[in-house]
Amino acid sequence: MTASSTARTPDIEALFQPTHDERARQQFVAGLRKHAIIDMREDMTRDYAERVEPALVARGTAPADWRDIERAMEKQPSYRFYSTVRYHAQEMCYLSVQPTIERALPAMIDTSRALAATNPHGGSLRLTPNFEVPRYVTALDVHLIPGCFHSEHTADDVAQGAVTAFDGKIFTGQHPYRKRPGVVAESVGQWVHQKYPDFKPRRILDLGTTSGKNLLPYAQVFPEAELHGIDVAAPALRFGHALAAHEGVPVHFSQQNAEKTDFPDGHFDLIVSSFFFHEVSSAAVKNILRECERLLAPGGMMVQMELPNEAAVGAYENFFWNWDIHNNNEPFYGAFRASDPVASCVAAGFPREQCFAHRIPDFASFGAEKFARFIRGELEAPPHGAGGWFVFGARKRAEV
Repeated sequence: MTASSTARTPDIEALFQPTHDERARQQFVAGLRKHAIIDMREDMTRDYAERVEPALVARGTAPADWRDIERAMEKQPSYRFYSTVRYHAQEMCYLSVQPTIERALPAMIDTSRALAATNPHGGSLRLTPNFEVPRYVTALDVHLIPGCFHSEHTADDVAQGAVTAFDGKIFTGQHPYRKRPGVVAESVGQWVHQKYPDFKPRRILDLGTTSGKNLLPYAQVFPEAELHGIDVAAPALRFGHALAAHEGVPVHFSQQNAEKTDFPDGHFDLIVSSFFFHEVSSAAVKNILRECERLLAPGGMMVQMELPNEAAVGAYENFFWNWDIHNNNEPFYGAFRASDPVASCVAAGFPREQCFAHRIPDFASFGAEKFARFIRGELEAPPHGAGGWFVFGARKRAEV
């Protein structure tokens, strides 16, 4: 796709034009959240290591697991201040972008409609009237997002797609390893490409794709592959389709529940996701993994980027990661992290020897040369969230 052809395609993101005051507020919120999640976290960690833990040990009540640490830290000013600021900064991320989106919404909807009708660069948008969004999505505002991912308030609404897309820039805008969209897909794609150089996927499926920003980079790594993204949230799919059309990447977006899709058996060679499985119920996790096994062609692979499970990190890190259980409207977060992802893949029908769970480096921040050394086994990947990503998955046995 040429630069001139994509330039002629309307850019739905360009309609997001904050005023001076709105931009100032968004920048403040980005800085506040970064201060909480990085700076205040470091202060809290130091307080635990230098004061709280030694006092527990001296009393003969050394913490056995993350729950013991949580019970001890809930009483500490360092944790309570950190938790309060982080919670309110999270809410403010969404509130900071809503006025800009509401002002631009009519133009965004018109742009989405026009691109859905014409599909200027291929791809498609397939929505289901009266689609039943799962209860585990509709029951609460996941991530504290007002209206969650799926709510619609007008015909052909894209507002929630825009909120999650533009909030993402506030949410991660000052994180050193997440300064641009698609870094997960870029890293996973490079890992698959370099680890399995003969693997050439014909079709790639992204589960819980929302606006597709962690799907589009696969077009760079695997330019011959046909890209598909599914989600239960129509506003996000409409917004994502418009984004892909502007980028000149043909993506087939469809509104589907990943527990049971309408694709035929063996339709995909690579199935991916980003921060998806911890958002769904334990029963849904089992169903989705079984569906992945059905959808993969012989020799196909799934690579799911997720939070590290509890067994993969220490007690204090588990305490940090599990903050979201109580404070971020993520009720399935703890059960997912307590599970064994390899055992879950085996239970879904994948051969144990083809299952994996480990970290990979962030490709952009690690650099191509160091990433290649990681592939050769010469370097370890950084921790998840600090220059690395935790992935789990499996490869389907090839036909004999």
